[in-house]
Amino acid sequence: MTAIELRGVTKRYDDGGLGSSEEVVAVDDLDLEVRDGEVFGFLGPNGAGKSTTINMILDFVHPTEGSIEVLGHDAHADSVRVRERTGVLPEGFDVYDRLSGRKHVEFAIESKGTSENPDALLERVGIADAADRKAGGYSKGMTQRLALAMALVGEPDLLILDEPSTGLDPNGALEMREIVRQEVDRGATVFFSSHILGQVEAVCDRVGILRGGELVAEDSVEGLREAAGTDATLRISVGELPSRAVDRVRALEGVSGVEQNGSALRVSVDDASKTTVLSTLEEEGAEVRDFETEEASLEDLFRSYTEGAA
Repeated sequence: MTAIELRGVTKRYDDGGLGSSEEVVAVDDLDLEVRDGEVFGFLGPNGAGKSTTINMILDFVHPTEGSIEVLGHDAHADSVRVRERTGVLPEGFDVYDRLSGRKHVEFAIESKGTSENPDALLERVGIADAADRKAGGYSKGMTQRLALAMALVGEPDLLILDEPSTGLDPNGALEMREIVRQEVDRGATVFFSSHILGQVEAVCDRVGILRGGELVAEDSVEGLREAAGTDATLRISVGELPSRAVDRVRALEGVSGVEQNGSALRVSVDDASKTTVLSTLEEEGAEVRDFETEEASLEDLFRSYTEGAA
């Protein structure tokens, strides 16, 4: 089953110039599927169309063309039903300065028509001790925690988290990821958009990368590595190392770079050539003491999919 499904979605805007009839295409013929019960990472450089896509999913903006279904409902025609079952942590969430954190959560509970305990939700996100403070005095990290508490109201079937780690310290980011996994274990689907790629890699089952309004990749992080053909880094600890051994490794097919630092080698190499690197070193009289492979990070993959040719 699918929690979110976009088919042929295009969004055009008038460029706003006086007397101009030109249009800006923010999203171009987008097909996107988020599976029920997964954490889906949604990535792209600034201006890629991520915010427009999220706003269309939430029916804040209507597509020029195409269809959007959320939780089995038409995102526009059945927007009320969709919102009843969706929790949203928006980017740049603004608090009501004079209202306490508890009042914010109580408002969300009333809006969803549930009977939850606001203090329990504030405790869950780690700001129970600030429940009675005016939210206008909250730090950015506390504001993010408050927005997450409000998004969790009603045990939503779908959570849309737009830049949820903003303002959080490492402990806060870890707690946020733990809450995401708890929600998935409960049966929710999480749509997770973030510029902090380490957070995405740590929590997401699959990733979609948007560039210029088009989806240029959609897969697991491991699947993206295979599709992109991004080199791994082979870290090798050696004893004796004849200079000819390093030259031979540099010349091997599949090796794109070799760095030497004393008794350590750092070799950028494709998966098929890793064994050849090690055997070549040994053939040349090098003593290979230990080695490990460091896969391309999501940051490396993001660059490969968003820079240069698709």
